Amino acid sequence: MRVLLLGSGGREHAFAWKIAQSPKLTKLFIAPGNPATAALGENVAISATDFEALKDFSLKEQIDMIVVGPEDPLVKGIYDYFKGNEATKHIAIIGPSKLGAELEGSKSFCKAFMMRHGVPTAAYQSFTKETLTEAYQFLEGLKAPYVLKADGLAAGKGVLIINDIQEAKDELAKMFDGKFGAASSKVVIEEYLKGIECSVFVLTDGKSYKILPEAKDYKRIGEGDTGLNTGGMGAVSPVPFADEVFMEKVRTRIVEPTIQGLQKDSITYNGFIFIGLMNDGGEPNVIEYNVRMGDPETEAVLPRLDADILDLFDGVANGTLDSKSFGIKPESAVTVVCVSGGYPEDYGKGYPISLPAQSDSIIFHAGTATKDGQLVTSGGRVLAVTSLGSSKEEALAKSYATIANISFEKKYFRRDIGQDL
Repeated sequence: MRVLLLGSGGREHAFAWKIAQSPKLTKLFIAPGNPATAALGENVAISATDFEALKDFSLKEQIDMIVVGPEDPLVKGIYDYFKGNEATKHIAIIGPSKLGAELEGSKSFCKAFMMRHGVPTAAYQSFTKETLTEAYQFLEGLKAPYVLKADGLAAGKGVLIINDIQEAKDELAKMFDGKFGAASSKVVIEEYLKGIECSVFVLTDGKSYKILPEAKDYKRIGEGDTGLNTGGMGAVSPVPFADEVFMEKVRTRIVEPTIQGLQKDSITYNGFIFIGLMNDGGEPNVIEYNVRMGDPETEAVLPRLDADILDLFDGVANGTLDSKSFGIKPESAVTVVCVSGGYPEDYGKGYPISLPAQSDSIIFHAGTATKDGQLVTSGGRVLAVTSLGSSKEEALAKSYATIANISFEKKYFRRDIGQDL
């Protein structure tokens, strides 16, 4: 199978690492990829959202399957673009249709879907600048803290949780005035869900599904979950509280109604559903859907997946996922992200990176580049270090031992990943 993987971060490096292990693979291309994916396949200098260039390349290289890593190409309609074109409709796309991608592309679409299909979630309303007065009234009827969500894509940063009512009103006005660009021209205000978060990942062909290993990620820059939100500072899988009883509630109350809802709404969906959950005393509620795998959760989940990922993808593409074999390794996986000092605000780039010659961990590249033959930093999140162990503590110890042997200017990482569990 000739496969084209889209994206360039740690998630895509993890996918490339897993796909490269498949006996079904003939050739792997990654567009645009990063220095580490180049060792697993061939990097191609094409943006993940340049559909025309991707189409030309796919035809030239006789691509059989496109695996979409990030959300942008999905929300922009890559599935429809390829399936609507006579020359490319035979190419399997792992990712939902444009309508399916609205589950992530629009918070109000997502919330309406959940309400329509009885998926447990927080009460909400959507507002625009024209209905600011009504929005203030709705806020006043809620208890603190107040949750404001930009309706559109805001690179994981469009959610504000605020304790003070006046500050919430001020921030809402700023959102309507373009704080998150066009993404916050509409804002979803919802009641605050209390509890502890975790993420459940589902792979579906639109009819049947497989529930992948769950994970918990850590979004705040500071230890003890303090400071600004980031794209993710680490992840742990499995999650101790996500036991059989909890996961059966998730399956029956959330996963089943979600898959059935896609069918009832005639939404074409062949790919991943990331379900962000809040566990409130053993009761799961959905915070949000994403329409792709999470980052850095992918780097903790895929190493625990005991399956040929291309065989699973083949099942997704052909509607035969239910017949595919699938297992989960019993080991714990812990991912710790090394970031550039200053992230998620201003940070420097181009610092040389030194990696250990040998390691008990898998080092996934998230924001790296090559300059004059030297590996250098090129993003806020630079490396995601994943280790497997018989326990969370053993996996953690391995990841931190590896990080001690990684050096670059202003390296920063959280030392408390998984400690709250």
